[in-house]
Amino acid sequence: MTDTAFLSDLPLAGELIGTDFEGWSPELRAEFDAHAQDGAVGSRLLSHNDRVRVWEIRLAPGERWHAHRHVLDYFWTAVNAGRSRQHTSDGTTRDVSYAAGETRHFTFAAGQYLLHDIENVGETDLVFTTVEHLDSANEPLPLDPA
Repeated sequence: MTDTAFLSDLPLAGELIGTDFEGWSPELRAEFDAHAQDGAVGSRLLSHNDRVRVWEIRLAPGERWHAHRHVLDYFWTAVNAGRSRQHTSDGTTRDVSYAAGETRHFTFAAGQYLLHDIENVGETDLVFTTVEHLDSANEPLPLDPA
């Protein structure tokens, strides 16, 4: 299911800056194809057990985390204030601002997912903690052992 309309009413949907893959390079589109099933939703897996996976994303200004797929219910918390640019598989590009401590929860029905990337377009490090719930409607994606 590629319909991400269920995300459009979120307070952090951000400022829409492009639709229909406007401004996407061939390399970015290829990355989304290559990472379409990538379940590494953070740059570092901090902890996991039979109930949750806890991730960190830490991006310096100008850094980005490649496309990745969310299929599990999850929440993230912004550790500090910052700003990102995100591309989503529906061809949209958004700029999003975060306040320190801001937290958002996502729930996915069977077959729903979010495939996106994230780039720090701010002037300070951008840090998130993300917690995935393994008892969600979808099976967890396998993680690359590397």
